[in-house]
Amino acid sequence: MLLTTGQAAEELGCAVTTFRRLVRAGVLPGLSRRGVRVMIPLEVVTTLKERAVAPLAHLPAPEIAVLRADVAQQTGNGAWTGFSATLPPEELLKALRGWWRCDAASIAAGRVLPVTLSGFVVAVLTGLEHWEKDDRGRHGFPEAVLAGYATDLAQPVKQLTAPVREDRELADLLLGTRLSSHSGGAIAYVTTNTTNTVD
Repeated sequence: MLLTTGQAAEELGCAVTTFRRLVRAGVLPGLSRRGVRVMIPLEVVTTLKERAVAPLAHLPAPEIAVLRADVAQQTGNGAWTGFSATLPPEELLKALRGWWRCDAASIAAGRVLPVTLSGFVVAVLTGLEHWEKDDRGRHGFPEAVLAGYATDLAQPVKQLTAPVREDRELADLLLGTRLSSHSGGAIAYVTTNTTNTVD
């Protein structure tokens, strides 16, 4: 059975524009077209609907930042910004490592920066200890490492690209999971609930 983007969005409880970002980013398998309509297999939507929430309690920091990405697009100088599963890893890293208005020290303290698209973790950055600030008050992380990224959210299919095993394990833990965050900008901050109290 195939669903329209509107039906798929309704199943997932999100806006159509939110769901279409996943379509345009190339992370959904089995898409087909009926005229101008994009059709999505029901099993893909069901898999996304049942996807587990990111296990943030496994992370050592009490709070982490989340990069809420949009679909990759080219800027005026030909560089990319945003996420697309079709970008090569080196281009994807450049597209995701800045520049944002943020608390750079808080991002560094979290040690990991999940990148979400429409509420799903599609990439993970590490190596955030050093940052730069431009004349607009935005921060970039020139030494950031692309620990991994998803090319298919349904399976999910994960490309683990970090040279360090610990970073690959972090990416494997988070990629493809659901991670909701709220922010007026690109960066949001979420608590990890690493301190659990038992009554």
